Amino acid sequence: MSAYVDPTPAQFAAFKALERGHPIEMLNLVRFKAEASYPEGHPLANAGLSGAEAYKNYGAESGPIFAGLGGKIVWRGGFETTLIGPADEAWDAVFVARYPDAHAFLAMVTNPDYQKAVVHRQAAVATSRLIRTKPGDSGATFG
Repeated sequence: MSAYVDPTPAQFAAFKALERGHPIEMLNLVRFKAEASYPEGHPLANAGLSGAEAYKNYGAESGPIFAGLGGKIVWRGGFETTLIGPADEAWDAVFVARYPDAHAFLAMVTNPDYQKAVVHRQAAVATSRLIRTKPGDSGATFG
């Protein structure tokens, strides 16, 4: 499986090109590294943290920024199995984060304190998927 931790410039440009004035929900699928890999010189570089522990550090530092911009986790679940899709895509964290609009998401990722916190995510994550969606009606049926 390829490692996907940060967006490419093209992916980020595509995100920014979409309409920004409505709520967005971000589907997060995250697989942790067995051992976190902080950059050399970081205070936690040799702490022996697991990826899950480093991700908790990311949540602790980025959470107040996320909440301060009106973000909230609207769904979280525990991965069990893939019924349709690549068998090697197993996830340690699966959740949906809601933002009031794309402006809030962009304000978060450009916040200097968030940018300091993201080092924990980068140290923690082996691979991930971050999928932007526009909320719709739940409905009673498929389609």
